[in-house]
Amino acid sequence: MDTAATLPEPARARRNVAVLILAQAVLGSQMPMIFVIGGLAGQMLSPNPCLATLPISMIVLASMLSATPMSALMARFGRRAGFWTGCAGGAAGAAVSAAALSAGSFGLFLAGSFLTGIYMSAQGFYRFAAADTASESFRPKAISWVMAGGLASALIGPQLVKATADALAVTFLGTYLAVIALNVTGAALFLMLDIPPPPRAAPGAAPAGRSRGEMLRDPVILVAIVCAMVSYALMNLVMTSTPLAVVGCGFDKGTAADIVSAHVLAMFVPSFFTGHLIARFGAPAIMGTGLAILSAAGAVALSGVELEQFFLALVLLGIGWNFGFIGATALLASAHAPAERGRIQGINDLVVFGGVTVASLASGGLMNCSGAGAVAGWQAVNLAMLPFLVLAGGALIWLVLRPRPA
Repeated sequence: MDTAATLPEPARARRNVAVLILAQAVLGSQMPMIFVIGGLAGQMLSPNPCLATLPISMIVLASMLSATPMSALMARFGRRAGFWTGCAGGAAGAAVSAAALSAGSFGLFLAGSFLTGIYMSAQGFYRFAAADTASESFRPKAISWVMAGGLASALIGPQLVKATADALAVTFLGTYLAVIALNVTGAALFLMLDIPPPPRAAPGAAPAGRSRGEMLRDPVILVAIVCAMVSYALMNLVMTSTPLAVVGCGFDKGTAADIVSAHVLAMFVPSFFTGHLIARFGAPAIMGTGLAILSAAGAVALSGVELEQFFLALVLLGIGWNFGFIGATALLASAHAPAERGRIQGINDLVVFGGVTVASLASGGLMNCSGAGAVAGWQAVNLAMLPFLVLAGGALIWLVLRPRPA
């Protein structure tokens, strides 16, 4: 287990949640920092403007590829080992990215971005770790509260970008040095984590619980994964393009950081009550509300490119992501046994971040190469949301209306 002495069950669960909230706040600050500057730095280094968001795509691709190994690592050695591995990846990625900026190398910058994805993968498991020692009634609140730790990261990250982006002669170099410091100092938080690894099967025995195929045929698990993937992918699609659209429409980098900050605040502020809403109305109702709010975000973005429209669209995008993603996470956590978590959580994040990878790859192409200027690109990005909202909404309606087995 992750510590030698354990607390009584309720106290242990609450302490673990507190540790994970702090980790989300401190270590999680690096993600809004990198998402604010990643596309702008990519545009600065890239030989082709269509590849401006490729560094962010590399982060998400690495997160997708790391999801299953990270889940297996945590299943064998505990959550703490996986979270420390994530910190090492985040620090190494920032160091390589800083070297790339100094050398003016786009290829090296892509390599640093890929390493950063290891941290992003580990951070994705904070929400699952919150549920590990929580009772069934406390589980939705635990997940929601840990996600609420992102509220602090929404405040810290963009402000650190403002303070560090032009602090050194090389633009954004100071930001990546700050990311290294966050990973090194934040790793100490996991010394206080107390989560036992799931029980191992005896040598030669079949793994406990259902196989991956059996779990993926479970309608609840399948719809939870689809809705989590769509919620996260669409949020990433639009957020990745936002700094490019804001700057392309005549606003400055500081304004872009403020809009992303408002967006990240909207992602996490609802977490203070999302768990209560899930407990009262059920995860499917909250997921459906999230998908509706994501639709509203796209409609606002398509209505114009004034400053207030950017702010409102990105705030709605954050709220929609919160309801859709946390609802899907709670639904998934309720649909598998402890012995199955190492298998299904890895599959879930593989699919989710696979969708996010495709979205981030598409984001730069839609934004920079789909029309004459930033306005046409921004419209293309938001129109691309529609078919995926239909997919997730249809899957959720099918789950709610399907005949229940006797």
